[in-house]
Amino acid sequence: MTRFYFDARFVNADHPDGISRFAIGLLHELRKLMPVIVMVSNEQQQDLLGAGEYVLFPDVTSPKEILTAFKLNKLGAEVVFSPMQTTSGLGRKFKLILTLHDLIYYRHRTPPKAFSPLVRIIWFLYHLSYWPQRLVLSGSDAVVTVSKTSKAQMERVRITKRPITVIYNAADASEPSTQNRSSSNQVVYMGSFIGYKNVETLVRAMAIADLELVLLSKITPDRKLELEALAEKCGSKVVFANGVSDQDYWKWLSQARALASASFDEGFGIPVVEAMSSGTPTVLSELAIFKEVAEDAALYFEPRDEHALAAQLKALGNPELWEAKSKLGLARAKQFSWANSAAQLQQLVRQLAP
Repeated sequence: MTRFYFDARFVNADHPDGISRFAIGLLHELRKLMPVIVMVSNEQQQDLLGAGEYVLFPDVTSPKEILTAFKLNKLGAEVVFSPMQTTSGLGRKFKLILTLHDLIYYRHRTPPKAFSPLVRIIWFLYHLSYWPQRLVLSGSDAVVTVSKTSKAQMERVRITKRPITVIYNAADASEPSTQNRSSSNQVVYMGSFIGYKNVETLVRAMAIADLELVLLSKITPDRKLELEALAEKCGSKVVFANGVSDQDYWKWLSQARALASASFDEGFGIPVVEAMSSGTPTVLSELAIFKEVAEDAALYFEPRDEHALAAQLKALGNPELWEAKSKLGLARAKQFSWANSAAQLQQLVRQLAP
């Protein structure tokens, strides 16, 4: 039986982010299919991930990371999967699968705020050129990414010579609302407020569509002041939830007319899958990744055109169109499940196993 190790040290136990949810969702389902030994760097990660076999390793940002492969060699690891691309494989005797979710930080080089200043500087410099990433991925046996769009982008810039496998991101299951909400005056947004997310277009469109925008994510005081000033200038109705629990998130989705995103760029779009799985139609900017995820379940618009966005949102005021998009979204969401993704990862592990 293959001694398979799953690197869960990237999981943020306090505030699970996209990488954390990817790792948690995959691990939960993978454990149903095969024995998994989980690498963690603290007890909080172990508590969050539940019962199973664990091995404690240094944090991924520690200088001791360079010794990770040597410890795994001693433990008899045969295949190791990392939900990130930074697990060290120096001196390894096992097969290594690294994950590169997307190339978005090469186009938008703002580092995650959770990192220390030093790590943020290294992160920025790392993404100035493709060659550091090429070097890292060359130390693996296979590369995973989360969409066909990302795979095509990676192949276009020749980021790696290793085989690339698409293992889709997914969303936790929710109980869909069957109530027709075409008459709802609320539109929800879930995501960050960084520049390329283009939340300003959402705000401007609300005055045109005579709808209310509910911004669900946490927001800094300065950014909130900026969007409040824009909303007042445009005459738009905007509600700042400033972070919601999972339970409240599903509640907001279940009462909204639509979830909207005017983003100029995306790595995947988990909120789109979450909205579709709840029966909520989506109105999205015309991005290749959004069209891959939502296909004909969504309505689309040019992201700089608030009038086009407003027109699509008003179109969903038609009960028949709303019902049609809701049903298409529910069907499309079924294509993105952690069970399906875990099965694909299991198949890749079997291909690499000695």
